[in-house]
Amino acid sequence: MILETFNKKKRNNKTVVLNCDLSITGGGTAGVCAAITAARKGIKVVLIQDRPVLGGNASSEVRLWILGATSHMGNNNRWSREGGVMNEILVENLYRNPEGNAVIFDTILLEKVLNEKNITLLLNTCVYDVNKSSDTEIESIKAFNPQNATEYITKAPLFCDASGDGIVAFKAGASFRMGAEPKEEFGELFAPDKSYGELLGHSMYFYSKNTDKPVKFKAPDFALKDIKQIPRYKAIGKDDKGCRFWWFEYGGRHDTIHDTEHIKYELWKVIYGVWDYIKNSGKFEDVENMTLEWVGTIPGKRESRRFEGLYMMKQQDVIEQQEFDDAIAHGGWAIDLHPADGVYSDLSACTQWHSKGVYHIPYRSFVSKDIDNLFLAGRIISATHVAFGSTRVMATTGLCAQAVGMAAALCTQKNLKPADILNNGEIKNLQNELNIVGQSIPNIPIKSDSNLIREAKVETSSTLQISEIPFDGDWFKLNISAAQLLPFEANRSYQFKVLINTDEATTIDIQLRTSKKPKNYTPEAILETQSFNLVKGEQTITINFSIGVPTNQYGFVTFLTNNKVSIKTSNNRYTGVLSVFNGINKAVSNNGKQVPPPNIGVDEFEFWTPHRRPEGKNIAMEISPPIRSFQNNNIGNGYVRPWRTVNAWVADLNDDNPTLKVEWDEAKTISEIKLFLDSDYDHPMESTLMGHPEEVVPFCVRNYVIKDLEGNVLHKVEDNYQTINVFKPMKTLNIKGFTVEVEHPSNNVPASIFEILCQ
Repeated sequence: MILETFNKKKRNNKTVVLNCDLSITGGGTAGVCAAITAARKGIKVVLIQDRPVLGGNASSEVRLWILGATSHMGNNNRWSREGGVMNEILVENLYRNPEGNAVIFDTILLEKVLNEKNITLLLNTCVYDVNKSSDTEIESIKAFNPQNATEYITKAPLFCDASGDGIVAFKAGASFRMGAEPKEEFGELFAPDKSYGELLGHSMYFYSKNTDKPVKFKAPDFALKDIKQIPRYKAIGKDDKGCRFWWFEYGGRHDTIHDTEHIKYELWKVIYGVWDYIKNSGKFEDVENMTLEWVGTIPGKRESRRFEGLYMMKQQDVIEQQEFDDAIAHGGWAIDLHPADGVYSDLSACTQWHSKGVYHIPYRSFVSKDIDNLFLAGRIISATHVAFGSTRVMATTGLCAQAVGMAAALCTQKNLKPADILNNGEIKNLQNELNIVGQSIPNIPIKSDSNLIREAKVETSSTLQISEIPFDGDWFKLNISAAQLLPFEANRSYQFKVLINTDEATTIDIQLRTSKKPKNYTPEAILETQSFNLVKGEQTITINFSIGVPTNQYGFVTFLTNNKVSIKTSNNRYTGVLSVFNGINKAVSNNGKQVPPPNIGVDEFEFWTPHRRPEGKNIAMEISPPIRSFQNNNIGNGYVRPWRTVNAWVADLNDDNPTLKVEWDEAKTISEIKLFLDSDYDHPMESTLMGHPEEVVPFCVRNYVIKDLEGNVLHKVEDNYQTINVFKPMKTLNIKGFTVEVEHPSNNVPASIFEILCQ
C-alpha cells in the first residue's frame, strides 16, 4: 500500500532523463524512417510520438494511404517508388497486409521500430518545451506522457523535428512561415492568391460496412443538415470510405495549429451529415443494412508551419526537375494545392500539376538556418507553399528523413554539426551511404570504390535478349492508345512484328517516341510515324523504324487509339520492361494530357501510364535486333533500379539454373554481400484501404543460394520477398569469389539482380 500524507509543497511528476545521440520528435513516416536509418548505423536514438501508434497520417487513427513519386501510377515517373527503409516498410506491408488494413499497418511500423535495439520509443508522449545551451543550440527537450504520468527530459547533441507542426523548431526560435508566398518572392507563377487560400486544411474519414440486418441511424444534433452546403455532394458514393474521401477537408482559412480542435468539430459535422444523407435521404439504394464502422477522432493535417533551412525549394525546382549537388532524395508527386475552403469550396477539390519526371531534393532544405544542431523532417522542411504541395506527401517525407537519420549518424561519428555535412566532401559520403542502403538518389550511383565487385570478373550462365515477347496473352482493344516501353540502344534501327485483329477494314498509326530528357519517361518526342492499312480479321504487321533513339534510353513503340483494332498481348513480364497507356487517372488529375492555364509555369504534355496487375500486360511482338540491355556488366554499375536503362542482369528464361559468378584475381576479405532485387519500383504499394492482387511482386527472386568457388554453400534463402537481401557471415570471408544461383520467380518471369554489393 502507498499512503502519502498532505504536502504543503507542489508535488513533481516522476522525471526520467534520457541521453542519446539523436532525439527525434514525431513518429510519422518521416520520424520512423529517420530513427530506423540512424539506429542501424549504430547511434542511440530516442523517438518521441505524441500518439499511441506510429505512422501519423498513415496510422489507423487517420488512415491515409502512403504515396509519393509513383502517384497512384498516374504520372510519367516510371520505377520511382521510394527506396531504403520506406521501400522496406511498403514491401513488408504488401506481403503481410495486401488488403490494406490500417490496424495491421500499425503493427508493421511498431515491429520495425521495436526491432532496433538502438531506438528508445516513447509513445503517448508530447514534447512541450526545449532548453537551449546558446541562442543557436538546443540542449534538451521536455515531454510528458499522461498515461504513465512521467516527464521526460531528452538530452542529445542532435535533434530532429518531424512533428508536423514543428514544436521543437518553434520553441527553439527557428524561423518559420505559414501561408503562401507571393509570386514575386521566388518567381513562382503558380503561387495562389488570397481568394484561393494560402493554407491546405485538415481531413477526417469514416469507414462503413454492411451487416446482416437493417440498421437505423439518427444523426446527432451537430451533424450537417443541408448536404447542398457541400458543392461536390453528388460525388458522394455510398460504398466510398476512408481516404477516398480525402476531399472532406476544412480549415484552410483558420490557424491550422491553434484552431485544430475547432476544425475537428467541423469535420465531424460533415462526416455525420454525409452519413445521414447516405442513410436517410432516399437517394441511395441498398443502404438499409449499412452502418458506420469507424470515424476518425483526430484530423489528418496537411499544412501548418514550414521552417527555413539553408535552401528553400520552390516551384521551378519541381517543374524544371532541378538537379542539386547536395541531392539526397527525389520527389515526384504533383504540385498539389487545395482551395482553403475545402469541402465547402465550389472550386476543384485539388489542383495537381505534374512535372515530366522526378526531381532532386537538396540536403540543405533539412538543415535549420538558425539552430545549429537541428534537422528538419516531414512536411515542415524548407520549401515554399507551392513546392510544399509536392514534397509534403508521406512516401517522399519518409525517403527524405532517411537522409536525416544517415546524416545524424555521420555527424555523430565525426563530431559534426548538420551544416558541416556540406563541407569537405561529406555530402558525397552521405549520398553514398544512403545509396548503399537503397536510397537511389537519381543520377547518383553507388561509388565504385565502395564495392569490391568492381574489381572482379562477373560471368553469368545466360543473359536475356528479347527477340520475342511471346504471343500468348489476351487481345487488348485499342480504345485508348497503348505503347510498349523498351530500353533501346542509341541510333539503332529496329523492326517489330505485332499481331493485330480488326473488326473491319481500317487504318492504324504507329509511332516511335521517346523523351527529350533521356532519363524521363514522358514520350513527347515523336521520332517517326507510320500508317498501316488493315483488313478485317487477324494479321501480322511489320514495322520498320528507320530512325533510332538519340542515346541509350527508353523508347515507346506507340499504337494510337482505334476502337476497331485489338492487339495481342503476352503473359511474359520482364524487369525494366512494361506497357503504358494514354488513359485517364482522375485520382491524380490525369485526363490523358496535362493542359495548364497559360502563365502558371507548368508544362503541357501527355500522360502514358501503366495499368495495374493483373492487367497491363506487355504487347506481344517480335523484335529485331533483340533488346540487349540485360547484360552482366550492369552488376557493379551502382544503380539499383531502372534509370535510363534497365541496370539489371536478367537471365534467359530457358536457363534452368541461372548462375552469376564473381571472381577476383586474388582472395578478398568480405564482411557483407548485399543483393538488390526487383520489387517493382513502379508499383505505388499504397499502404492502406487500397488492396493489391499479390503479396509478392512477380519480378522478385524468391529462392537463391550463395556458394564459394568450391561449391560450398555460404548462404541459402527461400521465399524471399524483400528488395535488399544482406548476407553477413559470422566470420569475415577470405575468398577469391562466389556464385549466386537463383531460381526464376515463375515460368513467365526471368530471374534478375540489379546490383551485388561486396564490402
